Amino acid sequence: MSMSMSMNSDGIVMNTNHHDLPWGCQSISQDLEFDVRAGRGYAKGSPGMVFGMSQHEYNVAPCSRITVTFTNEDEVRHQWMVHGLPNYLYPTGMFHLEAMGGKSVSGTFIVPEDHKTYLIHCDMAQHMEKGMKGQLKVGNGSGDLWSIPTVSDTYRRSDYLPEFTFTIMSLLGITVFFLALYVFRWKS
Repeated sequence: MSMSMSMNSDGIVMNTNHHDLPWGCQSISQDLEFDVRAGRGYAKGSPGMVFGMSQHEYNVAPCSRITVTFTNEDEVRHQWMVHGLPNYLYPTGMFHLEAMGGKSVSGTFIVPEDHKTYLIHCDMAQHMEKGMKGQLKVGNGSGDLWSIPTVSDTYRRSDYLPEFTFTIMSLLGITVFFLALYVFRWKS
């Protein structure tokens, strides 16, 4: 199967699929529509994040047909990509939306019957690491992915230090002070 792609001044839609059912699906179980917004405003309140999305987790039934309208509220390009889809339906295993600054694009895809958690992210340099990451749970999913904003714990904590750092450092300083005092008194 060749990759389908449409492109205009609003953005790019790759691998849209309205009708071809994944293996194991006898019919479409449900039709869903998601309005996803992206931009700097959705990162507020998340330390260390620069970009964000209006929603970071989606729960759908197996064999669902999903239409996503992706609106970019920033001046830079953003993407909404799902990875790990079956290669026989989605070349390179992905569904891809890319919206130029201030624009919207829409596309449709059908998820397989597997109970699996799929990665959603923006593939622009450093955008995923700065907050544009989500997960699509089909059925029961296969667990939470790490570091999904508002969903799962971060891989690397944004505060970087243990909760009681000040207390630990204070006790360590006092201990070193008394140890140094003892050593100097013992030598004299």
